[in-house]
Amino acid sequence: MKKVSFAEFGGPDVLHLIDAEEPHAGPGRIRIAVRAAGVNPVDWRVREGQMLKAHPLELPAGVGLDAAGVVDEVGEGVEGVEAGDHVFGEGSSTYAEFAVLSAWARMPEGLMFQEAAGYPSVVETALRIIREVGVLPGQTLLVSGASGGVGSAVLQIARDRGIAVIGTAGAANQDYLRSLGALATTYGDGWAERVRQLGRVDAALDLAGSGVIRELVGLTGDPRKVISIADLDAPALGVRFSGVAGSVPDALAEAARLISLGLLHIPVQRSYTLAEAAAAHTDSQAGHSRGRRVMVL
Repeated sequence: MKKVSFAEFGGPDVLHLIDAEEPHAGPGRIRIAVRAAGVNPVDWRVREGQMLKAHPLELPAGVGLDAAGVVDEVGEGVEGVEAGDHVFGEGSSTYAEFAVLSAWARMPEGLMFQEAAGYPSVVETALRIIREVGVLPGQTLLVSGASGGVGSAVLQIARDRGIAVIGTAGAANQDYLRSLGALATTYGDGWAERVRQLGRVDAALDLAGSGVIRELVGLTGDPRKVISIADLDAPALGVRFSGVAGSVPDALAEAARLISLGLLHIPVQRSYTLAEAAAAHTDSQAGHSRGRRVMVL
């Protein structure tokens, strides 16, 4: 099978499309014929060697956590799913023609593989950091870097829970944030004052890692009310860095519920082939996305 792999840590150029042996579903796992794989910032952080404590691995290694596809192997002890089912979920080395998933859910009716692949890690992360930051219905959440996949999910989940959101993003994404129910403002000089003019901030999320932790603490008045998923130096300022997943099966079930009810939709900004994995990582690292990037097979 074809698979994206890297044999050394480094930039996007270390990614190569290779011929590899097919993986197989062990106990409690399923294998899918991958139709699409999500491109997440954690993918290039792993490729650079930033995440070795959270994601230890031996080289050469595959790439990717999220995928959607057709079940073709069911491991021992797995119930409720069979060959031919369409599922989306999390596993390992998902930039490949076949991948083993450790958590999955049936794809909601009408959802395309390309769309489904963009949800698993994004929704798990969004649900986790909303919970960890402790924001409550009726309060206001500030989201720095709100237009990407996680931000898109956070805005819609918060709206469903009665939490007001202020989102920051580039000028081109202001209307997009407003379409998801957020008050919007731009990055750049004076952004914190622009946020203050929009209202009180009870909690804040840093999704972009653009050096805004001090301002977020100032806006909330409490470092314990700020969570970052992108700035590895956040703990030095008393802010929690959230990088360990919670219950992925529960998150996938909630994603499927919200999608089925029409309460969650994350657009696919761009799709790539496996041979374009390096370009996908380059674009992901550049940021300024609207929605998700995915690999399509």
